[in-house]
Amino acid sequence: QMKKRSVRVGGHDTSISLEDAFWAELGRIARARKTSLNQLVAFVDRARTGNLSSALRLFVLDTLRREKKG
Repeated sequence: QMKKRSVRVGGHDTSISLEDAFWAELGRIARARKTSLNQLVAFVDRARTGNLSSALRLFVLDTLRREKKG
């Protein structure tokens, strides 16, 4: 199920729609890195080349793959 959230990125609010599972993983990753969800989204935003929602999904997938190899 899609869930829309408002986050602060680059000093302005933006809405992002992601599936619940991706929001949950982003929250887990942020906690593991001892950072806020907004800061994690801003980190992904700075490195992205396309759509922010897609970039966040790919970031989660990449993080999970790296952890599995761990």
